[in-house]
Amino acid sequence: MNLLNFNQKKAVETTEGPLLIIAGPGSGKTFTLVERIYYLITEKKVKAENILVATFTEKAARELMTRVSNRLQEADIPFNLNEMYLGTIHSICLRILEENREFTRLKKNYILMDQFDQQYFLYQKIYEYSHITNIESIYGDRSSRWKKADNLLKWLNKVSEEMLDVDELKSSLEPQVQALGYCYELYLKQLEEENSLDFSTIQLETYRLLISNPELLSNLNQGIEYLMVDEYQDTNTIQEEILFLLGGKRQNICVVGDDDQGLYRFRGATIRNILEFPQKFDSGKCSQVELSTNYRSHPSIINFYNTWMVENNWTYKGKNFRYKKQIKPRDGIHVEADTVIKVSGSDGLRNWEEEVYQFLISMRNKGKVTDWNQIAFLFKSVKNEKVITLANYLEERNIPVYSPRSNMFFEREEIRLIIGAFLFLFPQFAKVRKWAENAHLEEWDIYDSYLREFAEKLRKKENHKLLKWCQIRAKEHVNLQRNTDYSFAGLFYQLLQFDLFSCYLEEVSYTVKDSRPIRNLSLFSKLLTKFEYLHRVTVFTPKSINSQLTTFFNQYLRFLINGGINEYEDNSEYAPSGCISFLTIHQSKGLEFPIVIVDSLDTTPRKQYSELDEILQENHYHKEPFEPLDRTKYYDFRRLYYTAFSRAQNLLVLSCQENKPNGSGTKKVPSRAFVELYKTLPSWRDATSIYDLTLEQVKDVNIKEEYSFTSHINIFETCALQYKFYKEFDFSPVRQGATLFGTLVHQTIEDIHKSVLRGEESKITDDNIEHWFNSNYSNLVKKERVYLAPQTQKVAFNQVLRYVEKQGKHWSQIKEAEVDVSLVKENYILKGTIDLIKGNNDTVEIIDFKSEKKPDLVKESEMMYHYKRQLEVYAHLIEERTGQKVSKMHLYYTGEENGNPYVTFSKEKKAIDRTIATFDEIVQKIESKDFTIKKRPEKHCRNCDMRFYCDDKI
Repeated sequence: MNLLNFNQKKAVETTEGPLLIIAGPGSGKTFTLVERIYYLITEKKVKAENILVATFTEKAARELMTRVSNRLQEADIPFNLNEMYLGTIHSICLRILEENREFTRLKKNYILMDQFDQQYFLYQKIYEYSHITNIESIYGDRSSRWKKADNLLKWLNKVSEEMLDVDELKSSLEPQVQALGYCYELYLKQLEEENSLDFSTIQLETYRLLISNPELLSNLNQGIEYLMVDEYQDTNTIQEEILFLLGGKRQNICVVGDDDQGLYRFRGATIRNILEFPQKFDSGKCSQVELSTNYRSHPSIINFYNTWMVENNWTYKGKNFRYKKQIKPRDGIHVEADTVIKVSGSDGLRNWEEEVYQFLISMRNKGKVTDWNQIAFLFKSVKNEKVITLANYLEERNIPVYSPRSNMFFEREEIRLIIGAFLFLFPQFAKVRKWAENAHLEEWDIYDSYLREFAEKLRKKENHKLLKWCQIRAKEHVNLQRNTDYSFAGLFYQLLQFDLFSCYLEEVSYTVKDSRPIRNLSLFSKLLTKFEYLHRVTVFTPKSINSQLTTFFNQYLRFLINGGINEYEDNSEYAPSGCISFLTIHQSKGLEFPIVIVDSLDTTPRKQYSELDEILQENHYHKEPFEPLDRTKYYDFRRLYYTAFSRAQNLLVLSCQENKPNGSGTKKVPSRAFVELYKTLPSWRDATSIYDLTLEQVKDVNIKEEYSFTSHINIFETCALQYKFYKEFDFSPVRQGATLFGTLVHQTIEDIHKSVLRGEESKITDDNIEHWFNSNYSNLVKKERVYLAPQTQKVAFNQVLRYVEKQGKHWSQIKEAEVDVSLVKENYILKGTIDLIKGNNDTVEIIDFKSEKKPDLVKESEMMYHYKRQLEVYAHLIEERTGQKVSKMHLYYTGEENGNPYVTFSKEKKAIDRTIATFDEIVQKIESKDFTIKKRPEKHCRNCDMRFYCDDKI
């Protein structure tokens, strides 16, 4: 294990009161956080549930979880790590909301929208905003509906993130501000009607929950004793407010970050949070530690980016907008070599791509680069023609490129062909796509090219079977006489049976590079099922097929093409072996690479705020203006490239096509901001000492995955191939209709149990049960978009009443309900959700509910054995997590009308040990990608969307 340096040790052992850790690049920040958590657990004897750790990304949270659990295992210290509040601020807020949902506007089964969902939500409701006076000043006058939704989304999120007072906005004398207030008021109303949340309102709802429920906040303050917040420079206003509320009177808040790497102003982040943190407390109360020893980079690289930062003037009217710091290299001997160089195309020669290629080949041929993943290109954006051209140039010369955010999803062969297939299957789209005589969309040209490419493939002899099938289907669709039993997603899975598409699914290597086509097809399956969900499409009908086609191609798919789709990113491997990484600078934050090539040297500081931004900051923000607005473009520009330069371990490369011509002459490249440093750098062709460097290998992140019996082991044992497609590659199944009946019964019983646990048994009346039941049904229907017949609803309701009648005398035995339990094991995290735990003292019984009649225990012995093993996993989790002894395990059948609704299993340690050993073996198979099956499980095939593929291939 590495030893802590002096300042790291100070950061670890300073636990009481507020602490600011300024952690420069490569200074061992994550290592320090791990050791601080370890110190709290081992030396301060702090329990898991008393620690909150907020990270910047879910991936960072999972890595931290893995590293802490490994650290504790090395010391043989048992600890329920998953009890900790550990995750992004968004995920922690979501957990607090879910645990206390009854105190919020949210109902059960609320819908959580990502950014595309949110924009599409606004697009569908955009006409509701048109009556608002001066709405054009918010979403644009001549913009398309889609662009209006995009503009509106940004302003609505800003109101949430800055916690602006809606009534104050509405009463403003500024027409634009007033319009924004009315827009936000309408948006909140729409969210409530749809029982929805977006990522900004997750935080807003949490803030409101904490402010309006002092007793709840007090309980959280008592429970959460220590808070740690990573990447604090990228927090926004509402996040700071929430964290200080959770810190309570103790204020044991440790924030970690680097003001020089503040990159997310465009998302509402404010650098003032880290710069003003010490001033939030009485003078001298906030401790401060600086981690400035860089363990990552060569001293010359460190000197380069130190110089880059001091070149800028960070003082304005006597106020400094940067912590004064000097990053220094670790002690030791460093090789004498040129470690900051340039690899550029010469003025007027247009030879940039070739020069880059020759440099890469040179590093490989000299034996310096042993895996292409040691190299990362960093760009301001990877979605422009220049970057895509370079990626194609390198791939054509057998240098694979990993660029998941490059907007190339719709250019991939497998996606072009699948869209082309859909167009072929619906010949009528060519006629119905127009809404006016001269109407034309650029996407139609793209579609036409996809259709031609697919048609060319159909002419080949090996695709004759696919041609015949497509011709029959196309004829049926163009003259549709009756409802089909499928829609877009159903057709997608039928197409996978044919060689043209199945070739992408077979003998797949699990590397990111080789599995890109199958992962792209998986992503396309998600886009199809999302469309069907958003538009309530289940089948094609003669009446609706044409309108469904125009909506799918002219709106939904068109917006996705315009907005761009990110391809698959590996959660456990940030630099996939065998590939050079093409990343945005923002995307590279927190990462490190032996060789970093920084492009986008033609950029200049640009204004990032509008007139409305100025008005809101001057008149409506909760704090006085901080950084001068006209200086922010320079500050942000320096911070962006500082982050890029500091990713390099052994070799930093600046790269561009010098002085490239543009429409009006020649654009100066590199731009003025880079010139002074750039011109001092040697060209790679002259810097022969680069071949004396020993390059690091990319570190293995080694994230522990989570596995549960129902979501993983059960699927794998049913069919390993099904696991491969639906879990490993994450294909989205066609909606066969949610198990609405069982969920409805289950959730209403959960309401009853929660009432008991709150000490409110008197509220368990027929009227209240009916209210809970109807509310759950209403929100389930809204989310799942399927329905139950009135008679079926009545049967479900009677099951709940019967349960209350039979169990009403035993409420006092209930200890916990809907318990999420997890256990960190050596190689993975074991998880489960237990419906009910009851018992006395330290002996408990666990119960799992089934909303059906009790089966014949002899005829259904195989199913009973399966359920017994599931309960054994739960028993293992309970005993390992809490130390409580499980005496019995039960299934409770709510559909049993007259007999005993219980099926009871005795707990046997040997049986549990066998079940856990089998669990371990299956996890090992999953992680070694062993998805072979001896024969198909025929009875399960009829409900599996991959059956068409399997019918043809297996």
